[in-house]
Amino acid sequence: MSERIPKDRQHPSIKSAEEAEVAASIYKELRRIAGARMQHERAGHTLQPTALVHEVYLRLADQPQSAWKQKSRILGLAAHAMRNILVDYARAHNAEKRGDGAVQVTLDDGIAASDGKLADVLAVDEALGRLAQLDARQASILELHFFGGLTFDEIAGELGVSLRTVKGDWAMARAWLHQQLKS
Repeated sequence: MSERIPKDRQHPSIKSAEEAEVAASIYKELRRIAGARMQHERAGHTLQPTALVHEVYLRLADQPQSAWKQKSRILGLAAHAMRNILVDYARAHNAEKRGDGAVQVTLDDGIAASDGKLADVLAVDEALGRLAQLDARQASILELHFFGGLTFDEIAGELGVSLRTVKGDWAMARAWLHQQLKS
């Protein structure tokens, strides 16, 4: 069963049935990614996966019609938007609590320590910012995979590099981020 976005809720630039199908597929994928990310949040977290998806979707609504034709392109933009939303939420929550109860997420695929420790989303964001200054492609790969849920094949297509390059950069960036989060 395919989730459909009601016509009155679609962005006006989505005109064709093909674009509407891509948008519905993206919405479904965003719900899956958000559910997985929010599952690792602290107990009592007030941001729900559906609210996160809707916020991401609203931010994507400004994208031109041509962007909606490429699922990997929209998911890449969604990864960046999801990261920004989670970071903004964490900052606001930390400001309310004055540092107590920071929003935390686990990092998948072995980025986090193997004993299952949680990493603060703000620390991840800061580390990704530093990595972007050192190697923008590695930072993009981490963001697309972690926040956007893109596969390595999708990332390779999005960045216009080989799968081998993506996997090599992923390994280097993951090790670098792990080291940064340990210190």
